[in-house]
Amino acid sequence: MLTLGERTLVMGVVNVTADSFSDGGRYLAADAAVRHGIELARAGADIVDIGGESTRPGSRPTPVEVELERVIPVLKKLRGRLKVPLSIDTRRASVAEAAAGAGAEILNDTSGLRDDPLLAEVARRHRLAVILMHRRGEPENMQKGPFARDVMKDVRAGLAAYARRAEDAGILRSRIMLDPGIGFGKRFPQNFELLARLADLAELGYPIVVGPSRKGFIGHALGGVPARQRAWGTAAAVTAAILNGAHVVRVHDVAEMAQVARVADELLAAFRRSTTPRRSGKRG
Repeated sequence: MLTLGERTLVMGVVNVTADSFSDGGRYLAADAAVRHGIELARAGADIVDIGGESTRPGSRPTPVEVELERVIPVLKKLRGRLKVPLSIDTRRASVAEAAAGAGAEILNDTSGLRDDPLLAEVARRHRLAVILMHRRGEPENMQKGPFARDVMKDVRAGLAAYARRAEDAGILRSRIMLDPGIGFGKRFPQNFELLARLADLAELGYPIVVGPSRKGFIGHALGGVPARQRAWGTAAAVTAAILNGAHVVRVHDVAEMAQVARVADELLAAFRRSTTPRRSGKRG
């Protein structure tokens, strides 16, 4: 059982895909993905997130049968071998249904329950915790615009609507988390604005999940370094997210970011002891 708020939780990413922007193809084989999931848990992951469809900018939809073939064997093999919860990263009800039967306890949905009208019912029936992410546009075109003029207004309104949709479907409020969707239909500067003003989203009253790991806005700020060389930039983004109220950070480099999270948590605690805290919605 996870407790949100005592410290920042680290969600480790297992991409069982051929085309993810950061590590596509490395863990496409089920045994490789299982080994990686075990390694992430040993490295300090509090949650292991399994995904079989890349939703990176410019990606094309993966056939549902392919997504199922990728993720279900991995979930089944990891179930019982890990002491941390398993999450399924999908926007499809049929995949979420099968994943829940294979041991997933969390649904990480990049569509905010918009892409599949049956997804919310699956989450409710299986009592899954849900992460609802903001996405502007579709994966195929989301970085081509049009972009929001006021990104905070756009993201806040979208996340509030997703949360209402979830609650209207019968998902308990206590099982809902919100993700601003760093890199999903935002200009590079808008991602930095979201991190800087994350506390404004916490005012919605739900725990906040942030996934900045290795993303394009970091590469752009660093002069175009490739995804697998963005760990230091990711560390800065993770620190900013934590200091501004993130409850969960979703990352690829778990061992390194677990250390970052622990130090950032200590910093935040010291800040709260010495000053009037900002309204982050986290740890009181």
